[in-house]
Amino acid sequence: MSFGYQVLGFGSGGAGGVTYDLRMLVVGGGAGGGGGGISAGGAGGAGGYRTSSEADIAAYIGNTITITIGGGGATSTAGAGGAGTVSTASGTGITTITSQTGGGGGRDGVSAPSTGTRANGGGGGSFGNGATENATPTQGNDGGNGVSAYNPGPQGGCGGGGGGAGAVGAAAASASAGDGGAGTNNDITGGTVGYAGGGGGGGRYSWTAGSASHGGGAGKGGASGAGAASAGTANTGGGGGSTDNGAGGGVGGSGVIVFDMPDSRYSGSTTGSPTVATGQTVNGITDRTTIKFTASGSYTI
Repeated sequence: MSFGYQVLGFGSGGAGGVTYDLRMLVVGGGAGGGGGGISAGGAGGAGGYRTSSEADIAAYIGNTITITIGGGGATSTAGAGGAGTVSTASGTGITTITSQTGGGGGRDGVSAPSTGTRANGGGGGSFGNGATENATPTQGNDGGNGVSAYNPGPQGGCGGGGGGAGAVGAAAASASAGDGGAGTNNDITGGTVGYAGGGGGGGRYSWTAGSASHGGGAGKGGASGAGAASAGTANTGGGGGSTDNGAGGGVGGSGVIVFDMPDSRYSGSTTGSPTVATGQTVNGITDRTTIKFTASGSYTI
């Protein structure tokens, strides 16, 4: 993974030469999976995934970057999954970076919600279609379609997988729900972590539920009342899994923002109690400081 954000200037707001590279990971909140009313629901899409590889920004020494962390979307026992909220990094002298939330999964018999901006589309419930991603710039992939299974009528169906940062959500097959779209691994915190994986679709009766990776929640299958599906992992932006008849989908995972810089350039000025680690090796570069925000706060450059 290439990173290109550069911190420019000397003093607050002043233009000047390049001082050091400030690199970022910004992930939005994942969406909730759809619930199963009679049959199976579709899974939630992952939150948006953005890194410093997109473009350079100009940030100045002494200026403050304000952090907002997106929350995961809710779910219900017999309704569509809810969208989460966006994660943002903003401040004087920089272009605001926004990672969108994922799209909620559809309930059984219903397509995934297609209103609002979606970094990754939610999966369709049984008999319903998945939603497309529509964020600018593109931050993820489409959700997979649900299908009717062997049993005709509203009781026989499997849900589609939610879209992930690295792949589309899989469409359901005749006797298996769609897997969540793969997310992406990133080592900006000094160790490899998976982010922005879509949730797995729900499977009806004994049919196979969808699996998930990179922080997405697995789907739930089996007999009626099998229980709630897995939630997306907190601070990865994973989409929530979906489930079978009468049970709830999983909630979406919250987002995260991480900065990475040379140890010698860390100012020590933060709010919001982020996790700070020095002496890290990131993307093959040693002696890096990482600042991981899991709640809103700020960093003064």
